[in-house]
Parts: sequence; structure tokens; C-alpha cells
Amino acid sequence: MTSPTDAKTAAPRSLTISRTFAAPRERVFACWSSAERMKRWFSPEGLDVPEAEIDFRPGGVFALCMRMPDGTQHWMRGAFGEVVPVERLSFTCEVSTGGKRGFLVRTLVLFAVDGAGTRMTVEQSYEIHDPAFRFAVEGSAEGWRTTLDKLGREIARAESAPAVRGAFALERVFKATPAQVFKAFADKDAKARWFAGGGEDPKLVEREMDVRPGGREVAVGQWKSGKTSRFDAFYFDVEPDRRLVYAYEMHLDARKISVSLACVEIEPHPVGVRLKVSEQAVFLDGYEDNGSREHGTNWLMDKLVTSLEA
Repeated sequence: MTSPTDAKTAAPRSLTISRTFAAPRERVFACWSSAERMKRWFSPEGLDVPEAEIDFRPGGVFALCMRMPDGTQHWMRGAFGEVVPVERLSFTCEVSTGGKRGFLVRTLVLFAVDGAGTRMTVEQSYEIHDPAFRFAVEGSAEGWRTTLDKLGREIARAESAPAVRGAFALERVFKATPAQVFKAFADKDAKARWFAGGGEDPKLVEREMDVRPGGREVAVGQWKSGKTSRFDAFYFDVEPDRRLVYAYEMHLDARKISVSLACVEIEPHPVGVRLKVSEQAVFLDGYEDNGSREHGTNWLMDKLVTSLEA
């Protein structure tokens, strides 16, 4: 017979729970990839997630707050271990309330093709620091059941989400000639000095360039996590030293996230040149840009200016 004391001190049982979703692995996997997505579904029914920080890469931050109906907040703070696109991910975190450590949880999530859908399996193991938190571990199976219900609704929301439009315009004035700036956009070696690459994350692993009306440009980058991004452009108008107009698609792994129309204008200026970059984008299937495209383009423009002024 097991005594009440033994029951309180015994190691908690591990958990394995699975659910099949009528969606491809890319769509299910993507629901783990950002704080905004996780805030919509990663909590049992009746709880919500008011705060989260997700850095979706090996070693990246995994932190979120689950809020009870009475306002009590339970924090999960840790880091990702594995992030293997569309196949598996893992993270380890500590759960605390009011700064008091409760328990450690190790989570492994597997994504398998199941007919036309995805079989997602969650495996968890626990280490309890404070016996007062044992109830939370013992209720994890039911908590995951309703959490996966919410995940199913999030997947359906993303599938039926309308396309989201975005637009921005950037401008730089710096010391260079129009011919130098045009070459930085049109020449393969010159563009490689500022358009990704250079051993950074992501690392450029493929590039094709044919900058002329009707020509194409392809750039594929790969993160340390294994995730890939693909820039696939088609040029409509190319005026040497003056203008480039092109449309491009962006993919993350096999998922198309956006289609854009971009214009680069190069004008003489007393300092050297005025560079104008404008873009109109359509973000697809629930992908949330949240300003990252504009931020990323600003970052590339900074790299471009540095490369030309060096």
C-alpha cells in the first residue's frame, strides 16, 4: 500500500498525448513559431496568455505567462533545445508562481504525416520542486486536451485567414554614385556583399541573378536551426543607374508567406545619391509580419550603405 507521504514524494508520471489535425505539417509546426501565435492557443480552456517571448531556434527563449480566471499568473521560462522544421521541437522550462519555483518540465513535440493531415505528439516529463505544485502536473493530461482543442481552432483560423496587406517606403541619402548603387543591386558579387550571406544567420546557400526585364533572381538562406527562406523575384523594369521594378515571393521552408511588388529608385543628390525603396506586400494564410519586413529592409539598407561607403 502506498502511503500519502509516498504519493507526495513519488516522481510524477510522464505524459504522452497525440492529436491529428486536418492540416499539413508546415501549418501545424508554424503555430509554435511566434509569440503572437502561442498567445492565442497555448493554455488550457479558461486560461489565457497575456505575455510571451518566443525565439524559435535552438537555444532561443521560450517564456510565457498563463493567467488564471482569478488573475493568478503562472510563468514558464526556459529555452528551446531542438527546432527541426516540420519534424520536431523540444524545450525545457521552469514553472513558477509569484517568483516561487514549482516544477521543471521537459517537452518534446513530434510532427508526423497522417494521411492528408498531421499527427502531433507531445511528450512531457517533470521534476517537482514544491509539492504544492503537484496538482498542476497531475492535471496536465486534461490541460493538454483542451489546449489542443484551442490549437485546432488556431489552425482553422490560419487556414481561413484573409490575406493581409502591407506597404512601406524607405529613403537614404549617402555618398556614392548612381552607377555604384545600381551595380550593388544588379551585380551578383556586389549584391552578395550586403544582401544576406557573409556567414551570418541565415547563411546564403543559393543565389541566381539575371537582372533584366523578364529576368529572375533567387536567393535561399538557411538558419542554424535548418529553416530555409527563399526570395524568388521577377524583374519587370530595369533602367540602369535609375530604377528597378520587380515582384517577388517569399517562402519559409515549403510555405509561401507573401507576394510583393517592389520599386528601387536611384536619384542624383548633392551628397551623392538619394535611394528610395518602396514595397507593397500581401501576406498569406495567417502569416503575421508585424512590421518585420520593413524592419528587415531597413537593416539591409544599412548594410548596403556601409558596403558602398567602405
